[in-house]
Amino acid sequence: MKKRCWLRGLLVVVLLSSASLECQELTVEYDSTRHVLSRAEIEALPHVRVTASEHASLVYFEGASLKTVLEKSGFRFGESMKGKRLASCLLVEGLDGYRVVIALPELDPGFTDKQIVLAFLRDEKPLEGKEGPYRIVIANEKRMARWVRQVTALKIVEVQ
Repeated sequence: MKKRCWLRGLLVVVLLSSASLECQELTVEYDSTRHVLSRAEIEALPHVRVTASEHASLVYFEGASLKTVLEKSGFRFGESMKGKRLASCLLVEGLDGYRVVIALPELDPGFTDKQIVLAFLRDEKPLEGKEGPYRIVIANEKRMARWVRQVTALKIVEVQ
């Protein structure tokens, strides 16, 4: 009897751990392809730190540039950013269904110096609860309406 309870407990822990890891994955879609990046792959990318003001105090977010995340999945910027590519955008989706659009040139340093980060740390701690595991942070943006919380997917779509 004790052995059965122990096995059930172990099974619950394994299932919860698996669900937690799945939530840490990020889906990137473009050109009819789909890539899934793990938390480890995202954290291994070069880190970017941005400062934001929240309720009259400074908050520090850290993560990978959104451009670098897309490049990790195979998407290319630079010289390919012309013609039809300029009529495409990035659709960012959150767990709650919230969606925003970011024009692709906003991510390319050939067009702008704007920093857009896929953050996974806030004040050196992992994002928690309704904020994480990933959040879009756009440095120096006046309104935080595009700062998507609980990011689950990044999709490059063509505007028609």
